[in-house]
Amino acid sequence: LYSATEIVSNDANFIYETNLINSFNMEAQYSLTRAQRVRAAMFPETIVEGEMQSNPDQPTNVQRLAEPSQLLKTAIVHLINYQDDADLATRAIPELTKLLADEDQVVVNKAALIVNQLTRKEASRRVLMQSPQMVSAVVRAMQNTGDLETARCAASVLHSLSHQREGLLAIFKSGGVPALVRMLSSPMESVLFYAITTLHNLLLHQEGAKMAVRLADGLQRMVPLLKKTNPKFLAITTDCLQLLSYGNQESKLIILANAGPESLVFIMRNYNYEKLLWTTSRVLKVLSVCPSNKPAIVDAGGMQALGQHLTGSSQRLTQNCLWTLRNLSDAATKQFLAQTDRATGINFVFLDIEKEDVAEPAVCALRHLTSRHPDAELAQNAVRLHYGIPAITKLLGQPHYWPVVKATVGLIRNLALCPANQAPLRESGTIPRLVNLLLKAHQETQRHGSGAQQTYQDGVRMEEIVEGCTGALHILARDPFNRGEIASMQTIPLFVQLLYSYVENIKRVSAGVLCELALDKQSAEMIDAEGASAPLMELLHSPNEGIATYAAAVLFRISEDKSSDYRKRVSVELTHSLFKHDPAAWEMVNIFIQESHSFLYCKRLYDCHMHMDLFRHFWCVDLEKWLRKAMLVIIRTVMFADTTWFDIFLMQ
Repeated sequence: LYSATEIVSNDANFIYETNLINSFNMEAQYSLTRAQRVRAAMFPETIVEGEMQSNPDQPTNVQRLAEPSQLLKTAIVHLINYQDDADLATRAIPELTKLLADEDQVVVNKAALIVNQLTRKEASRRVLMQSPQMVSAVVRAMQNTGDLETARCAASVLHSLSHQREGLLAIFKSGGVPALVRMLSSPMESVLFYAITTLHNLLLHQEGAKMAVRLADGLQRMVPLLKKTNPKFLAITTDCLQLLSYGNQESKLIILANAGPESLVFIMRNYNYEKLLWTTSRVLKVLSVCPSNKPAIVDAGGMQALGQHLTGSSQRLTQNCLWTLRNLSDAATKQFLAQTDRATGINFVFLDIEKEDVAEPAVCALRHLTSRHPDAELAQNAVRLHYGIPAITKLLGQPHYWPVVKATVGLIRNLALCPANQAPLRESGTIPRLVNLLLKAHQETQRHGSGAQQTYQDGVRMEEIVEGCTGALHILARDPFNRGEIASMQTIPLFVQLLYSYVENIKRVSAGVLCELALDKQSAEMIDAEGASAPLMELLHSPNEGIATYAAAVLFRISEDKSSDYRKRVSVELTHSLFKHDPAAWEMVNIFIQESHSFLYCKRLYDCHMHMDLFRHFWCVDLEKWLRKAMLVIIRTVMFADTTWFDIFLMQ
């Protein structure tokens, strides 16, 4: 072992020797001539080993000044090499073009291999794409050869050329699209990859390529490729299908005929590569607007497969899945509703519906599910049971996107059709929000005046918002408590004003909500006080069945406490409106009225079935449908306080 004294002595000797070497190096550096120092800085590769040593961590001033010169020198070298590559390719192209057309397949193979090597350098690649003869020769060689290696080299050449627009144009003009489509049937995986990638680049950037692929039966060859297992290959293939099918109904039907929906749903179920799932969901979104593809997607389990990805981390995937579910929801109610526990749109516990890009497709899907199909009531109840009503109500407030607001208003109207939802909707503050929204939209329409000019915000007409809010309040007003709240918000003057609207649907819904409000005597008096009789009299003559029916019902209701002369005038006006086109029908109705009066006198002595028999007799009278409906609504509104049995009859 060394003593401490020896260790210190050795360290001192080492430091001394290092300083001495550095001193010698510095002296050697200074002893060089100026020319040598410049040459060493600019052209270090010319220095003989050991001639000049410098510390790389401490460059000299000359070396620092020489850095731009070094960059310039490197650029010049690259330029010389680039020009050499271009010159070489220019001289070789004519001969290689001839060799690619040779009858000897060995010669063709060697030529294709050389061309493939040339495309790996930018200069020679640009020369190749500027030669239509060369590109055409490559296409013919790929198309006509029976040698897989030759086909691989040729496909690789076209793949390399497809990364520049000039190359894409050269491939397109040389008839490369049909040849590449044929390569989609190749048994070699690398040929398939080159072919599908080149076609993908053409579809993305070359005008006319989509039609060329369709005419070459590209879709018929692409759809079977969905059976492959490489996720990246499948991502490119599905993106090609989306590009070809978007906006083209024939392409959608070809995908359907080749069992495309089943393969796409299988991918959504069994893969986890995000890009593949995203591109596949884009294809399904396009196909989901096709009436023929909808049942196929649903039958393949598309609703369940899409529902699996609603809670993932990929926002773009979630959004596409929601839009697809929205498009499918009107054709897949049972399957959709069966997935409520898997967050397929109704389960708000897992769905962040307050995000605009998520809210619109989700609300639109729910709007479809809750209306006009046998299971609509099940969906209406499911929304309530999954605590969706408060979340939906929040969407009525600004600053939400107007399309979201429009869809939400329609959904609330559908939910209100379920009696069990009336109280939760009221308790969540739906009515004040609807009224405020109605006032705002009406003010916007008034600001721009009436007539043909319509007010748009975010692509939504404010007249549609007015109609939707009024229609939702109409359904909500079926509940007595809701009726009172609506009337207490001073809405009756606005509803009466809307009777003068130039939009027929607004007239219909405003007359409808007044019809419900008029069931309360106080509200009926307020309607009369606002001067509603005049516009309602006019609306009796409307060709629209609903408008005339609601107007008649409101007039009869508000005339209950009027003088006999007023009631007679209303009766005459209504009679003229109902039977002006068929006077003979009035005699038939007179018989019914006489029977009904006798019946009303002793109606409590008969059971529900006898009531229905009488009205079934009237229902069979040979009158226009809307005339029958008008009379029934009037009788329901005016004559019956207890209308349970009558509602049962109407539902039949």
